[in-house]
Amino acid sequence: MSVDNKAPEIRFEGFSGEWVENNLGELIDIKSAARVHKEQWTETGVPFFRTSDVVSIYKGQKNTKAYISHEVYNGLSEKIGKVAKDDLLITGGGSIGIPYLVPNDNPLYFKDADLLWLKNNKKFNGYFLYTFFFSECFKKHIKSISHTGTIAHYTIEQAKATPINTCNDEEQTQIGNYFQKLDGLINQHQQKHDKLSNIKKAMLEKMFPKEGETIPEIRFKGFNGEWDYLVLGENAKFTKGQGYSKGDLVTSGSPIILYGRLYTKYQTVINSVDTFVIERNKSVKSIGGEVIVPASGESPEDISRASVISDPDIIIGGDLNIVSPSKKIHPIFLALVISNGHLKKELSSKAQGKSVVHIRNSDLADLELILPTEYVEQTAISNYFEKLDALINQHQQQITKLNNIKQACLSKMFV
Repeated sequence: MSVDNKAPEIRFEGFSGEWVENNLGELIDIKSAARVHKEQWTETGVPFFRTSDVVSIYKGQKNTKAYISHEVYNGLSEKIGKVAKDDLLITGGGSIGIPYLVPNDNPLYFKDADLLWLKNNKKFNGYFLYTFFFSECFKKHIKSISHTGTIAHYTIEQAKATPINTCNDEEQTQIGNYFQKLDGLINQHQQKHDKLSNIKKAMLEKMFPKEGETIPEIRFKGFNGEWDYLVLGENAKFTKGQGYSKGDLVTSGSPIILYGRLYTKYQTVINSVDTFVIERNKSVKSIGGEVIVPASGESPEDISRASVISDPDIIIGGDLNIVSPSKKIHPIFLALVISNGHLKKELSSKAQGKSVVHIRNSDLADLELILPTEYVEQTAISNYFEKLDALINQHQQQITKLNNIKQACLSKMFV
């Protein structure tokens, strides 16, 4: 971005010249709503937006909706007008500056004080204006007017005084369309990611026996009979990883699994590592097939998860419990049962500590597993979830990649 000439660093072909600087209130009308009392809320009717609704839509989450009657809506709209397509509602309290782009002219009303109404009147391309509220220039402005230590507010007067640099309608449309397509791709991958994650959650419940039972609800064709109980300590060896400091880490060399990586990038199977370390004489190396479980975490949830190192010669860092199962137990199957269902609850209950909780290898050794007697059935279940995890991870990688592109473009395509 060029600060001097107000021109963006990246631009679509055919556009040139400086963008024009204005305050938002000089270009469009900014107001709030007339008061609606809570006793006027209904269970059906005209959608009644609050901050929680806008934040939930932004985060892709569900929340309990509120409504008002058409009679109340018509009376209020006669006083202040109607929210229309390409208008924006902006959060004014708590999580401030989060926009909602109104998609159509269907009846819609909103809570006064909670939300600001930017009445577009076709002054802006709707998606251009919506995207502006995610740009680096707006983030810097909102940070400059926020007061640390107090509840953040974004008022009508502050919104009117918000600086915005604008270009002509054609360039706005190009920029708006670009970010709309980018958000559409992110949303598509997110929906597929969430769908697969929900499938995985459902299958984890149905493909393993419920507590107290010995037969799962869903099974691959060709397998039958009850599953057997087995004490992990009698069918595995247990060791610990070797601690390293940040000063030991290098940009290439011997790959290492660190506690932090497992803690933040959990996968059923770890088969690639992008962190490297200076190898020591006492380094603990994988032979492939080890199950690793965090030895400490901020909560029981953090330590009741397991991963499998599928490749040999990867160094295993400190604060990790290492379980090497016997040939009776498939490593991925073991990681799945430790991380889910009643064994996860049991392991969580063994966690000791307050601000930081700990789990020991002896706690893992005490676990009583239930598993198919046939190793081939364990393999079939493991392969199914391994493939499912790979698909989920592919969509997550695309989401991350597209979000990185979006963030880079937000900083370079607005001034």
